[in-house]
Amino acid sequence: MGFNLTKTKALKLIILFGIISLLGDIVYEGARSVNGPYLEMLGANAAIVGVIVGAGEFLGYGIRLVSGYFSDKTKSYWFLTILGYGLLFTVPLIALAGVWQIVAVLVISERIGKALRSPSRDTILSHATKQVGTGMGFAIAEVLDQVGAIIGPLIFSIFFFVVGVSGNAISDYQVGYSFLWVPFIFLMVVIFFAYFMFKKPQEFEITTTIKKEDDHFSKVFWLYTLFIFVTTFGFVNFALIGYHLKVHNILTDAYIPLLYAVAMGVDAIMAILVGKAYDNMKNKRKNENAGLFVLLVIPILSAFIPLLAFSMSYELIIISMVLWGLVMGAHETIMRSAIADITPLKKRGTGYGIFSTSYGLSIFGGSVMIGILYDFSLPLLIIITIAIEIISIPFFYVMWKNSMKQKPIV
Repeated sequence: MGFNLTKTKALKLIILFGIISLLGDIVYEGARSVNGPYLEMLGANAAIVGVIVGAGEFLGYGIRLVSGYFSDKTKSYWFLTILGYGLLFTVPLIALAGVWQIVAVLVISERIGKALRSPSRDTILSHATKQVGTGMGFAIAEVLDQVGAIIGPLIFSIFFFVVGVSGNAISDYQVGYSFLWVPFIFLMVVIFFAYFMFKKPQEFEITTTIKKEDDHFSKVFWLYTLFIFVTTFGFVNFALIGYHLKVHNILTDAYIPLLYAVAMGVDAIMAILVGKAYDNMKNKRKNENAGLFVLLVIPILSAFIPLLAFSMSYELIIISMVLWGLVMGAHETIMRSAIADITPLKKRGTGYGIFSTSYGLSIFGGSVMIGILYDFSLPLLIIITIAIEIISIPFFYVMWKNSMKQKPIV
């Protein structure tokens, strides 16, 4: 009964963080669904959008190396989590920005906040997920997270559908950004509630950790990080897809965030499927690394996205968004679950930081490359991004072979 009580409490923490992520996603995913078109209206070209998004993602992941290490050394997981979420206030501030340079600063500031909170938040979550299965635990949080990722873009879509986009479209977008103050305030209330309820989340894992761990990162961890770096480099971000839809007038302003909401809905469904598959493969093979096989879907699906997303066909673009959502579901669920399983407990925040830095560097390089290629040659962009995904598959094979050398779970 004691274990069941602990499991119930762990599930409550997972759900609370899911609600926190839900509110956070309403704020920043709502903004991300329209940042590309908004920057285009303010005079930014595709290369500038790529640099802004890439720089934001790089800092949003790169700083995690420092914040993850700091959180492990000081055990200040809650402090960094609360501080990082607090920086989401920069998103509704975009409502006051009328030039792309200021928007760029605010977009990047929000990503810095994500960098501060993510290793600590994922470490807190990882303790609780050990009670319910890491794949399923992160999947539950991700599903709630994606509910917010759907609501956020829908706020803009509904607003544009109701009032339309007037001749002064910039002011209409700014009104949409201002709506995001409401979920931000609710988010801060919930996160403080969670903190006072679960000040010592590491106690969840003490009951399940029965073996002595090494204090160094395994070869599988480094191979895993390398594979994700390569496959992510060729993954197209939505800001550039949204830019493409806007600049060619393929979709109206109201439909672009709606399309993003559809992708987020697919993401939520995928999170549950891959989370369950990840845990099932671990249990079936009695090997904590066995679930990594699920990651093979990432390069396979990612290879089709640029070919479809940068077309002029509504149907192909919709298909690309379904694939984009599937890939993001795998990114957000399995990537975080795997770090919890392949890193030692004492260095987990650092592990999330190292992995996230590599991930962010890949997004930065890939976004800049894709943005420049978009302005230079769209066919070349498609060929290069598909080639990158194909190249990543041998890296996956090497990682998988090494992961299977681990001794089975007893």
